[in-house]
Amino acid sequence: MRASRYGTVSMALLLALALALPLAGAGCATQGQTGALGGAGLGALIGQAIGHNTAGTLIGAGIGTGLGYIIGNEMDKADAKKRQERGAPPRTGLLGETKWRAIQVTPPPTPPHTSYTLRFDKNGVLHSREVFTDGTVQTDRENYRVQGDMLIINRPGYLVNAKYMMTNNTLTIWHDKVKTVFELVN
Repeated sequence: MRASRYGTVSMALLLALALALPLAGAGCATQGQTGALGGAGLGALIGQAIGHNTAGTLIGAGIGTGLGYIIGNEMDKADAKKRQERGAPPRTGLLGETKWRAIQVTPPPTPPHTSYTLRFDKNGVLHSREVFTDGTVQTDRENYRVQGDMLIINRPGYLVNAKYMMTNNTLTIWHDKVKTVFELVN
């Protein structure tokens, strides 16, 4: 009986490490990501200790990932607020004072749009404008900041963490299984 219990614990630890190592190797750009990684490992260990089986380990890892992300994300927001209160400029990276036009959205939005542009101000304000095929126009004004390869967009009530990459005159943003490619507008 003892050998199988230790075997299960070893298997659970190996599983937790297998889930965590790809994230650790990639590095964590935000405290939300770091919290998710730490929460997954800690949750897996707690789940294993409580359930003594793989299901308990996986449930613990899932719950730990979610809680760790929420806590880390709140820390990211608090840091941004402190920077703003100190009068420190927002972290806008190379996006400040640029304007972009969407050239490809995968999968296409519903309803489809005829034009989609983003304008990043140096003061950390993002202006977006979408014109849809039926003629309606939607504009948004949000705050943004850059942390590593993450574009963090927020307004009271929501926060979006999107991965982004900028090369030459192209900006690619990935969020919620949507990939949007923009070209620089002069």
